[in-house]
Amino acid sequence: MLMNILKTTQFENLGERREGKVRDSYNQGAKTIFITTDRHSSFDRIIAHVPFKGQVLNLTSAFWFDRTKDIIPNHVLEIPDPAVTVAKTCQPLPVEAVMRGFLTGVTSTSIWTHYQQGKRDFGNFTLPDGMYKNQQLLEPVFTPSTKAADHDETLSPDEMVARGIVTKERIKEIEDVSRKLFLRGQEIARKKGLILVDTKYEFGLDENGALTLIDEIHTPDSSRYWHAGSYEERLERGEEPEYFDKEFLRLWFNDHCDPYKDETLPEAPEDLVQTLSERYVGIYKTLTDEEPGAISDNPDPHTRIKNNLAEYVI
Repeated sequence: MLMNILKTTQFENLGERREGKVRDSYNQGAKTIFITTDRHSSFDRIIAHVPFKGQVLNLTSAFWFDRTKDIIPNHVLEIPDPAVTVAKTCQPLPVEAVMRGFLTGVTSTSIWTHYQQGKRDFGNFTLPDGMYKNQQLLEPVFTPSTKAADHDETLSPDEMVARGIVTKERIKEIEDVSRKLFLRGQEIARKKGLILVDTKYEFGLDENGALTLIDEIHTPDSSRYWHAGSYEERLERGEEPEYFDKEFLRLWFNDHCDPYKDETLPEAPEDLVQTLSERYVGIYKTLTDEEPGAISDNPDPHTRIKNNLAEYVI
């Protein structure tokens, strides 16, 4: 039986609770407590609970927040537990800042799909003819999207401004910071034998209106990673890069039900969930050498977190 699973939280006296896809948050006014659970989201619903996933996401972000705080301030105040971040409360901006370093992707909105369909002018950058899948771009590109409850839409910075989503000055600031964060991430990942292929950032405004990095950064959920050592050779052979693969669990559900329409989904196979857990832990250890802290194997994560948050009870 899988252990160490944190499915949800219901802590009293921590503040107003909100539940996201993966994170539960407790608002205390000037600060917010974010608890990253082991919920695994796909098809706009929870399809599994993956042991240690929440800790991996939280600790990986802690590693990267620390490595990028010279570029932009972030919301982190303290990491009192492997799955918890106590953060400065910020006003989120309705922009998902997506950075891409390679011509890749398989979805209908991916840059490679658009390129295959003949698109070359992406608004704020133009790609030449003759490029091929998984090729590195001459420089990383900024492809922001809206943040909405129902559907995100990729827009150029000028379109963002034209629709009144953000000011020209603000989107320029977001692009400049996102580029610096991405280049820093690529540099550090390369030293660990990994390629940071693409990622997304979220920003908010602090109490003084200053741009602040929030949410998560360079995690296996928000980013695509490839193995650097085999990239060139596999590219020359026309093979896909070696990558951190979560897709196998999604494919299993596609094969065994209609995950968008079925009211009840089958239980995810325990061996597949365990494999996914091991992959999350593996990429965390590869990236960070466990610098932010070891992952806890306490079989009762709820009690562990409650004890570690005792001083935050209000």
